[in-house]
Amino acid sequence: MAEALIVDAIRTPVGRRRGGLASTHPADLGAHVIRSLVGRTGVDPAAIDDVIFGCADTIGAQAGDIARTCALVAGLPETVPGVTVDRQCGSSQQAVHFAAQAVLSGTCGLVVAGGVQNMSQYPLTSGFSAGEKYGATDPFSGSPGWRSRYGTQEISQFRAAEMIAGQWGFDREDMERFALESHHRAIAAQQEGWFDAEIVGLDGVERDECPRADTSLAAMAALPALTAGGRLTAAVSSQYGDASAAILVASEAAVRDHGLTPRARVRQLTVLGADPVIMLTAPIPATQLALQRCGLAIDDIDLFEVNEAFAPVIMAWLKDTGADPARVNPAGGAIALGHPIGATGARLMTTLLNGLDRNGGRYGLQTMCEGGGQANVTIIERLA
Repeated sequence: MAEALIVDAIRTPVGRRRGGLASTHPADLGAHVIRSLVGRTGVDPAAIDDVIFGCADTIGAQAGDIARTCALVAGLPETVPGVTVDRQCGSSQQAVHFAAQAVLSGTCGLVVAGGVQNMSQYPLTSGFSAGEKYGATDPFSGSPGWRSRYGTQEISQFRAAEMIAGQWGFDREDMERFALESHHRAIAAQQEGWFDAEIVGLDGVERDECPRADTSLAAMAALPALTAGGRLTAAVSSQYGDASAAILVASEAAVRDHGLTPRARVRQLTVLGADPVIMLTAPIPATQLALQRCGLAIDDIDLFEVNEAFAPVIMAWLKDTGADPARVNPAGGAIALGHPIGATGARLMTTLLNGLDRNGGRYGLQTMCEGGGQANVTIIERLA
């Protein structure tokens, strides 16, 4: 059977909101990792069949097919096309799926997959607000068809996270302890140099800016809730971030013809939808489906990267899947490292790949919740 192979993966640091990468043009932000990936692998740029990048809120400098713009700014030949994917938070994970599927189909040999997002310039849901002058403030409320199925209830990730906290019985202190551990893990990973092999500095930023070494349970407890009477605060939510990441996916023939050395093979590509109102629970059934499809059990997975959109999301996933918490996000997650929406999926894959190399594991699983009540799951197998 055909295989989709991961040759290498690379990312920028995640810049904090209004931090060191805030003024970097999104095209230059994305081009940096493409250029670095080509340079590190030594692949012939003219042999790249496509560039598939995730990005959400594609307005302004992120509009007009940012994948193609990034490829051109990176200096790739004009013959190399690019396409932009929007599966909300899972956009760049889906980009990796599309790249692997193109390789598995035999229609492509070399694909650069990844994502880019500058949330300092274009905050979350700025794509919604851009439609206000045209009479639409969100994708739902103006649709009679939507109202007939889901009514007029609020559709937001914040409400969904509160619903999960309530349904799974997580109190504020539970979530704050989880968030604090994410920061501790991220700081320890930085100190141990775990990210050194995956990060290429840009515009004077050499390391992730979001982890807070000085945070504490007392500091978290002092924060106001995001909604009146709610349990969630900013401390248990993912941070805005500015970043990009890129992954080279190749066929066996391309690896042979270009003298490349793959680091992993793709074992499973799953995407699943669930309730769009409580929208953040889809990783639970999606993980179970992915494992079933490839004949693995949760304990067969050596390392997990599960996006920390909010603490209750991953806490519910841990509770329902039974995964070993020590194997999940050992280098911290988005609560500490940031969540640059369109780039996060490829950032997680880059960290997962390097984590497997570090601990000598065989199987890695990545999943994340996504707008609309969706989840991608990718299982990779490290090649020794």
